[in-house]
Amino acid sequence: MDLKSRLEALRDENQQKIHHISDLDELNQVRVSLLGKKGPITEVLRGMRDLAPEERPKVGEFANQIKAELQANLQERRAALEAAMIQKRLEQETIDVTLPGDEVVAGTPHILQQIMDDVEEFFIGQGYQVIDGPEVEEDHYNFEMLNIPKDHPARDMQDTFYIDSQLLMRSQTSPVQARTLEKHDFSKGPLKMISPGRVYRRDTDDATHSHQFHQIEGLVIDRHITMADLKGTLLALAQHVFGAERKIRLRPSFFPFTEPSVEVDVSCFRCGGVGCAICKYSGWIEVLGAGMVHPNVLTAAGVDADVYGGFAFGLGPDRFAMLKYGIDDIRSFYQGDVRFLRQFQQEG
Repeated sequence: MDLKSRLEALRDENQQKIHHISDLDELNQVRVSLLGKKGPITEVLRGMRDLAPEERPKVGEFANQIKAELQANLQERRAALEAAMIQKRLEQETIDVTLPGDEVVAGTPHILQQIMDDVEEFFIGQGYQVIDGPEVEEDHYNFEMLNIPKDHPARDMQDTFYIDSQLLMRSQTSPVQARTLEKHDFSKGPLKMISPGRVYRRDTDDATHSHQFHQIEGLVIDRHITMADLKGTLLALAQHVFGAERKIRLRPSFFPFTEPSVEVDVSCFRCGGVGCAICKYSGWIEVLGAGMVHPNVLTAAGVDADVYGGFAFGLGPDRFAMLKYGIDDIRSFYQGDVRFLRQFQQEG
């Protein structure tokens, strides 16, 4: 059999073989074995050295034609296999658009954010502004403007995160009140504000303490503000958060920036004041601190303490949430346990 006949036989044999291949890997193996340097076509062409010089170009041209036909066959078969593979995948991944869709569970604000939003909405409804301020604060605003002397225990390094002698992580949101009071123009009306945010204190984390927690502090400054205004405001707040049947009581206390100062208790919302483990069988639960703004605080901000007065209060959203929902460990708010957080899905 001459070389042309052998090449034609190789073409016919392999065209049939290529046509019946059903796997891309197998097709690639056939391509390499057929057209590679050690393939049968190369082996046949080695016999060209025995041909007459005038025959070699003709046989070489015919061999290239055979290789081109086989390459075309291989490419055609590859395209067919790839198309079949895509079609099979489409059939397997077909979506039945008539099936009901999976429910998408929407996110919800963190329970502490829910409490803060609720308190903010209450005070906005009472005509208060919500004012934010820096968490890295100056000693001047965090302490001095609030009538906290240099030797006060709150300045001790065990209580406050100091950055340097003048900068610190704010230990309360009261500096926002000091900054706002300093800038307020009373010719345009009274100052009514709350300042929510994170605060930081050097404390050992346990079930009831955290080195980072939240506060919402409020301030009202105007002419003729009395303790009755403070009590009425806090009673309305307690009834809004803990229930319309709640009562409050004020106990004497001490804060450097208020005089007189009070601790505020709310009648137990678990037992209704009868006495239970939540209220330690007293019928009352301590919820916040408050008082009438100290004249020194007004004077430090450039406000005439003989003309203006007011009240201030500070509450902890963390404590409000713990009391309202019976949570016994403050660390639960910050550990990101979805099982815990899902208990407080916000409706709507």
